[in-house]
Amino acid sequence: MITTEDMHLADGRTLRVYVAEPEATPVVLTVLWHHGTPNVGEPPVPLLPVAAGLGVRWVSFDRPGYGGSTAMPGRTLASVALDGVEVVDRLGVDRFAVMGHSGGASHALATAATLGDRASGAVLAAPLAPRRAFGPLDWFDGMGAAGDAELQAAGRGRAALERHLAATAFDPEQFTSSDHEALGGPWGWLGTVAERALDGGLDGMVDDDLALVDYWACDLERVSCPVLALHGERDRIAPVAHSEWITHRLADATLWRAPNDGHISILNDADRALAWLSRRTSTGS
Repeated sequence: MITTEDMHLADGRTLRVYVAEPEATPVVLTVLWHHGTPNVGEPPVPLLPVAAGLGVRWVSFDRPGYGGSTAMPGRTLASVALDGVEVVDRLGVDRFAVMGHSGGASHALATAATLGDRASGAVLAAPLAPRRAFGPLDWFDGMGAAGDAELQAAGRGRAALERHLAATAFDPEQFTSSDHEALGGPWGWLGTVAERALDGGLDGMVDDDLALVDYWACDLERVSCPVLALHGERDRIAPVAHSEWITHRLADATLWRAPNDGHISILNDADRALAWLSRRTSTGS
């Protein structure tokens, strides 16, 4: 069961917070979920059954500008990480893991960097690497036309991105055949959270894209927890080179490559990744 609450922050903003407790098992691990772009923050429903068996409690929130959370123009990945810390602090949770998909995977990585020892582990499904560190030109290599155009527009600033998004329709070609198969199964859930994300306009998506192409305001050398990246080699939105770059630079990082998967179908491995996260955080091995 997922509960929802609006949390009021000291700066006057509101965050919409979600919690999903395992109903039949004690909580052994809290995982802070970071949603993709554009989505709202509801915990990943397709993973609730396996999470319940592992004793995983999901905690998540709509990033500023999405769903029930107040917009915060100029936000960075690090500032969103601090929002996440405030959420878990109010729940009385000290140490927790992070997990995210797509733009949310990058936010999960930034959270691990911002938290230091409070992060017990991280799973990144199809992340993007920091553009400035990766190399502003090479960062786009391997992206499909739709994603490349959107993020190139983000690099030109808010006005250019808003014009681009207002004039552009969704391009199904950015997904592979395996992605479309995944969307026809349990991961069709992503379509529902994406629709809800855009009900209130484009603010959340705009601020996500701007933050992803800009300075992340965190130091990846501070990531001290075990990290697992899962990436499809046919991903047309976040090329696998991004996970290669990330895992090469972290002290304890593993990359699961899937030669036939794309941006969505890589989530078919998410249940196995959650089991990995539970094992690594409970045993440290």
